[in-house]
Amino acid sequence: MTDKVKIQMPQKVCDIINTLQQAGFEAYAVGGCVRDSLLGRAPNDWDITTSAKPEQVKELFSRTIDTGIQHGTVTVMLDRVGYEVTTYRIDGKYEDGRHPKDVVFTASLEEDLKRRDFTVNAMAYNEKEGLVDLFDGIGDMRHGVLRCVGDPIARFSEDALRIMRAVRFAAQLDYEIEENTKDAMKKLAHNLEKISAERIQVELVKLVTSAHPEGIRTCYETGLTAVFFPEFDRMMETVQNNPHHIYTVGEHTIKAMQHVKADRVLRLAMLLHDSGKPVVKVTDQEGVDHFYGHEDESAKIAKSLLRRLKFDNDTTDRVVRLVKAHDMEILPGEKYMRRAVNRLGEDIFPDLFAVKEADMRAQSDYLLEEKKTQLAAMRKSYEAIIAAGDCISLKSLAVNGRDLLQAGMAPGKEMGDILKALLELVLEEPARNNKEYLLNAAFKLIQKK
Repeated sequence: MTDKVKIQMPQKVCDIINTLQQAGFEAYAVGGCVRDSLLGRAPNDWDITTSAKPEQVKELFSRTIDTGIQHGTVTVMLDRVGYEVTTYRIDGKYEDGRHPKDVVFTASLEEDLKRRDFTVNAMAYNEKEGLVDLFDGIGDMRHGVLRCVGDPIARFSEDALRIMRAVRFAAQLDYEIEENTKDAMKKLAHNLEKISAERIQVELVKLVTSAHPEGIRTCYETGLTAVFFPEFDRMMETVQNNPHHIYTVGEHTIKAMQHVKADRVLRLAMLLHDSGKPVVKVTDQEGVDHFYGHEDESAKIAKSLLRRLKFDNDTTDRVVRLVKAHDMEILPGEKYMRRAVNRLGEDIFPDLFAVKEADMRAQSDYLLEEKKTQLAAMRKSYEAIIAAGDCISLKSLAVNGRDLLQAGMAPGKEMGDILKALLELVLEEPARNNKEYLLNAAFKLIQKK
């Protein structure tokens, strides 16, 4: 124990700990909240561990919820905010590589901390005792090292998700994974097959949206992607002998992720934008590699992976459309931009420009200035049509189906075709987007038929 470290805890957390202590029990803030506080970060949640049994915790507080009472967890509600209070415990045998079959409550804080995943997550704190750091979590934090508590083979065998969490924590904290811990990850990577797609999805998103999305490389090196994203292994192993590139497909992908903001859709789009290249790669007689049609193949792989990992439909749709459009050329000029926005969907702009820029910045210097100029021209055209309020979809067209019905047009498929034709006129020349002009144009189109 050390009383030199001081952590500023929320008053409600202090109140819960004090209430438990006054009743004769031990109680500490524990885990990630202690780690983040020591790093100067604001914790998202405050977890409390105690020697009190769940029923004893419930007796001390007026409002509690049995969150996971079979595993010793009771949520104490104070001013509509919940704080998880968990009894010291020893986990029983892990039969499914994820959950202990049972737990045994214990009066020993040390036994409770021994079962936790990493040393930086196995520290406890209260104002009376100070910091309890039995496994030198502080030392590992000082050296930027992520290390399992005790035997890493045992820790990862208990819960295979910890292997993914190791990569994610290392990326979030910018830590190196300790050698024995990393070796154990490689040996037990196959156990990730036991973990649900939803849990892998959560860890993957936290990893790629961290300050160090290049942590996905560690997933490849330790054999994790071979389990949940084998397409990435092919990307890492696919050379791009082409003047536009200086990296393998996988390393280009990593660089591209680093060049876009930490948004879940954007980072996933960059992770998957070239995933189809290994499938379509051809080499010409001069030894130059080409990847014709890789956008469509990448979009297929993106949809497959995102569905495999149970992503929501909106995320899947947006990512797939960005992947499909990432290499699409949009000619200079506002009329071409209006058509592009109409065709690709208003909702993926200006994200598409961010994707294109990240892709460009992860390539070689070949024709780089020309690429920058082209992208700048695209952005300028887009900003111009948005500033002008140009009509770029049927919803902003000055006439709709009701207007055509009131003008005497018969309902049916032909009406939809007429509206699309009117939109084409407006995309070509926005000044045409007025009701009188479009109604006249509509009747001329009918007469031609």
